[in-house]
Amino acid sequence: MTTDSPTPDTGAELLPIATPARTRAALRTLIRPDRGLALTGIGILVAATAVGLLVQPLLGRIVDIVADGRPAGDLTLPVVLLVAVAVVQGLTTTLGLTRIARLGETVLARLRERFVERALNLPADRLERAGAGDLTARVTGDVARVAEAVRSALPEMARSVLAIVLTLGALALLDVRFLLAALLAVPVQLLTARWYVRRALTLYADQRVANGAQQQQLLETIGGAVTVRGHRLEEQHTERSAGRSRKAVDLTMRSVNLVLGFYGRLHIAEYIGLAAVLLAGFWLVRDGAVSIGTATAAALYFHSLFGPVNAALVLLDDAQSAAAGLARLVGVTDLADRPEPAAGEPEAGKPAAGKAADGTPETGKPTAGKPEAGKAAPASVPRQRIASSEAAVTVHAVSHAYGPGRPVLHEVSLTLEPGEHVALVGTSGAGKSTLARIVAGVQQPTSGTVTGPAGTGSAAAGAGEHPVVLVTQEVHVFTGTLAEDLRLARPDASDADLRTALATVHALDWAEALPDGLATVVGEGGHRLDPARAQQLALARLVLADPALAVLDEATAEAGSAGARVLERSAEAALAGRTALVVAHRLTQAVAADRVVVLEAGRVVESGPHDELRDADGPYAALWRAWSGSRTTAPHP
Repeated sequence: MTTDSPTPDTGAELLPIATPARTRAALRTLIRPDRGLALTGIGILVAATAVGLLVQPLLGRIVDIVADGRPAGDLTLPVVLLVAVAVVQGLTTTLGLTRIARLGETVLARLRERFVERALNLPADRLERAGAGDLTARVTGDVARVAEAVRSALPEMARSVLAIVLTLGALALLDVRFLLAALLAVPVQLLTARWYVRRALTLYADQRVANGAQQQQLLETIGGAVTVRGHRLEEQHTERSAGRSRKAVDLTMRSVNLVLGFYGRLHIAEYIGLAAVLLAGFWLVRDGAVSIGTATAAALYFHSLFGPVNAALVLLDDAQSAAAGLARLVGVTDLADRPEPAAGEPEAGKPAAGKAADGTPETGKPTAGKPEAGKAAPASVPRQRIASSEAAVTVHAVSHAYGPGRPVLHEVSLTLEPGEHVALVGTSGAGKSTLARIVAGVQQPTSGTVTGPAGTGSAAAGAGEHPVVLVTQEVHVFTGTLAEDLRLARPDASDADLRTALATVHALDWAEALPDGLATVVGEGGHRLDPARAQQLALARLVLADPALAVLDEATAEAGSAGARVLERSAEAALAGRTALVVAHRLTQAVAADRVVVLEAGRVVESGPHDELRDADGPYAALWRAWSGSRTTAPHP
């Protein structure tokens, strides 16, 4: 179960935060595969702590030997045993803490992998509503706090709790009255812990949210710096950033004051307990109930509790901070596990799943009984999609809004026949990209349904194992060899398959001309690919993925006029033989399409072949005149 996180004054709908119960359940799930390691580590720490408890009785024995005036030789055995205890305790403690630390690192790695996997599959509109700052704060600050707790707080907490329990047991063995005296400190410690926990959890959660809002504001200000300067909004954005920074600092100072008050109350508990144990020892020695050495051992036992008790209670600070961070991480993983159903969402088995051709997984539910997107498409599968008698895609009464009062699409209905290439055109903000993402399965509509043909993505229909592939203008070139980058779409592809895909999109010549050919390292720190070549790389991935349906969202927009015609030829070759929906950045793509669909303000206002719409003197004709009139040369069909 998750709850909505507090919404800062950014207007964003932040990602949810898991409830404490759900967070504990998620933690148990993460630890379950390593239960043996956990039990072994705790067992070794128990043994180490038990051995360490022999120090106080041995010191008490030395006190008794000295008090009784015995020969110095009687001290030999206790001293040798003290040395042996120190060695054994040191070795076993190191071994136990090592195992606990290994458990923590393993669980942390599992948590990180799960978080990244789920974050990559969050619906695009959900991330847009939350803002990049919230997710960034979770993947950086919250993960760092959980990691810090795992590496330092977890081992220390385990050792401290064991030391407290066993030391109290040892006090009872000396004399139960020593235990009762020591327990006088417990009420103060419990009240202190309760006072702290009740304030800390909410405070740290608010602090995480404030940090996320601060990061979001900084990202927006820096990312839009040119626009900010162009509209002379520097002062307003500076004030917004300063305001959110002040809020984050104020919450940090509140947490500092909380910790100072926490420490002060702990010191009071220590004084009460130690005074009670010393008085109990005085009375018991005076009455002859125990020896001076026993009373000394009891005082040393209680004094040895200072460290573990304070450490355990102080670690509540780290624990609360880590718990707040963990709840925010689990909130994201649960959101991906149980996506919010949109109104009118089609039943399982109808919507097609998607994955971006640039290798980035996109959210979408795989059609029931069909392979999931992201797996290899067999090279031997023939293309017979056009022979299918069923519609490739049917969009029925789809509407979408990115928030209350922000509608983007209104009751859009559209059918793509098998093998048909449909171009989406319209002015900026008409809803083209939103409709493309919905058709690709990346985004769920607010209402309406999107259905695919029976057998899409299956061998029976002649498709590869990717039902849908989306290629956008924002192509990422991953760090690695060119061959590895291509195999993101089909891991089992041979070098010959890679060369065939590159040749299909007219990219083989420049690929083989690279310093090491397909083995050339590209991406960050490697050989830089210009926007046109990066887009051809994405189109080659599309060919390798071999989807039944391809969605291109302004996939040639980043190339500029110089590379546009080359990319259009590449895209045309990549789309050959498959159904395609193309968000047309250049109207030459509309000319080449089988049908043109014109969107205005989220509604379909025209649909038909290019020539027919051009001559109809409607919205498309106006777009065509505006576009072709700005050309210095005749448009390339």
